[in-house]
Amino acid sequence: MSGCSKRCKRGIFRCFQTLFKLLTGTLHKDKVEDELEMTTVCYRPEGLEQLEAQTNFNKRELQVLYRGFKNECPSGVVNEDTFKLIYSQFFPHGDASMYAHYLFNAFDAAQSGSVKFEDFVAALSVLLRGSIHEKLRWTFNLYDINKDGNINKEEMMDIVKAIYDMMGKYTYPVLKEDAPKQHVEVFFQKMDKNKDGVVTLDEFIESCQEDDNIMRSLQLFENVM
Repeated sequence: MSGCSKRCKRGIFRCFQTLFKLLTGTLHKDKVEDELEMTTVCYRPEGLEQLEAQTNFNKRELQVLYRGFKNECPSGVVNEDTFKLIYSQFFPHGDASMYAHYLFNAFDAAQSGSVKFEDFVAALSVLLRGSIHEKLRWTFNLYDINKDGNINKEEMMDIVKAIYDMMGKYTYPVLKEDAPKQHVEVFFQKMDKNKDGVVTLDEFIESCQEDDNIMRSLQLFENVM
């Protein structure tokens, strides 16, 4: 990312570190505000009032998020290479580059080639404060690599392989070579209701809502702020 200093990159890393902790449930709710005070990204949004209208955060929460952003890095954006570099630091024993690529595309909803403060806040708003349907739609969009409105087996295999590569070889128990294929088959047995070889958004949402474990994981972040 041109024009982004070492200080900026450290700030961006803390920004996505906060999101990662929120997504994995390792950020205690009492520490959220302290973590958000430290999060940084280099961009100045057009207006907090507009973001307040577009997200589920109030003005004070947006100010807390943005305060660190503007202090650390004035240049404005995170490109995919920087995003991959940041994300790889969470998985030192694996290769997170492909999963980071898919995740970057999910954050970059406008497909602009960069992730800005607005993109980060929009994703955080859905994942923390969105309805069950909004959270599941965001996840579906992550898996729908070619954005055709369906998840096919090739896309799911790419996602699963990326996750396995990210976790690295030192997982326990040791994964079998055909584990990704088995994972995909289980996914489609459960999700592909009409057995046409693709999973639609409606099928995905219906299947997830039938799974208590998925529902519990989605509820972990409710009222976290």
